[in-house]
Amino acid sequence: MALTHSAPGELIDVFGSGPIGPERSHTLVRTEHLQVFRYALPAGKVVDTHAAAGLMVVQCLVGSVDFAARGEVRRLTPGTMLYLPNRDPHALTAVTDALLLITIVLDRV
Repeated sequence: MALTHSAPGELIDVFGSGPIGPERSHTLVRTEHLQVFRYALPAGKVVDTHAAAGLMVVQCLVGSVDFAARGEVRRLTPGTMLYLPNRDPHALTAVTDALLLITIVLDRV
């Protein structure tokens, strides 16, 4: 079954429904050069070092996450955000149940 994404002009519920449970990601927008997804993480979840294929903006909507990048660990809390350049390695740990909104400007030629 093909994944469906939001259409241009469509309202999107970035919070989703239900409590934050097991790790889950849901793509909200996907185009040739843009991907936006919400990422729900239960407390204690560790995401090992990886990199995104484009400039990445991470916004914390709910909870708190320790975000390791560029030699530092920063705590994201509701209403805070950070961005990383293309392919910058990063890792994260959910301090509490958390919900992130992640936007990637894809580096495609």
